[in-house]
Amino acid sequence: MIKTIAYLGLGTMGSGMVSNLFKAGCKLTILLFIGGGSLMGQQPKEVEPQQLVFKDDGAIPNNTLPLLLYREAFAADTKDLASVIEQRFAENDWTGSWRAGVYPFPHYHSTTHEVLGVFGGSATLRLGGAQGTTVKVGPGDVIVIPAGVRHQNLGSSADFSVVGAYPGGRRWDLLRGLPGERPQADRNIAAVPLPDNDPLYGSDGPLKRIWKSQ
Repeated sequence: MIKTIAYLGLGTMGSGMVSNLFKAGCKLTILLFIGGGSLMGQQPKEVEPQQLVFKDDGAIPNNTLPLLLYREAFAADTKDLASVIEQRFAENDWTGSWRAGVYPFPHYHSTTHEVLGVFGGSATLRLGGAQGTTVKVGPGDVIVIPAGVRHQNLGSSADFSVVGAYPGGRRWDLLRGLPGERPQADRNIAAVPLPDNDPLYGSDGPLKRIWKSQ
């Protein structure tokens, strides 16, 4: 009797194929690599980010570094998407993470860059202040917001949720463009270092390439 060893991913061999092998007198040993396919779905796919640059409008400093928007970097139906995003950020040293929504009032951070990974619901965000732009985001989208760039949740579904994190776990402040915030905010922003890693793709990711070119 011939012994046939089949190395299969889940769902690769149908019942008809198995039956035919037995009819042919084969002893079939099936080795299943369980979970291999699902793990692939948990990794971010290679996405070139959209770049959005916002100018200083007098009240809001914004930044010469472009905001980076990675569309559908993770599959929306990924199991426990929040944990997958959180883990990926941490692997690339974007830590100090939290899970919540985005403030409904305009604000920015002068002491750190910020990454937001959407894992539930959808929202319309205003980026860059009154002279900026609006974008709609949903599960799997990732946004890297440079220090100084204003952002605001204009409206969202009840289940809208993101994972937020910071390069090296830097501490964040909360500024709103009020009188007296500058010029200290400008000094803070100028002192924020470039991250060592893209939050999705590590040291070889597009963030370093794009931001260093600025």
